[in-house]
Amino acid sequence: MTWWAVVRFLHVLSAALWVGGQLTVSLVVLPQARRLLDDQVRARMLNAVGRRFGLVTAVVLLPLQVLTGVGIAWHKGLTWASLAEPGYGRILATKLALFCVVMAAAALHGWAVGAGRPRTARAFAVASLIGSLGVVLLATALPAT
Repeated sequence: MTWWAVVRFLHVLSAALWVGGQLTVSLVVLPQARRLLDDQVRARMLNAVGRRFGLVTAVVLLPLQVLTGVGIAWHKGLTWASLAEPGYGRILATKLALFCVVMAAAALHGWAVGAGRPRTARAFAVASLIGSLGVVLLATALPAT
């Protein structure tokens, strides 16, 4: 095993925790919270879960994604110009653009929650989750080099 295998592992692991956390909250925690908890308790619990997940994401997962992603790109010898080339470059450019959209949607979700706009928050949460799945799909489409 090489150092770069560890870097790729950390990149994939942090992405799995990020997207997996979104899926777990959306598909497991939310439905049960809606079914089992009264409105006030549910709101407090979901707020706490969201804040904790947001903190872990902002402090651990995103920095790890960015650092390992930049490291992998550097190791592969990618340049800004290579992002316009067919194959790996264009797929990676699309993945990075979608990642930025997802981060914006996640930030807007947090704003909407704080502003007391639940329908808007839900729309941004769904957009962020769908976009995150798209990022993973694009990552799997990257040709092996």
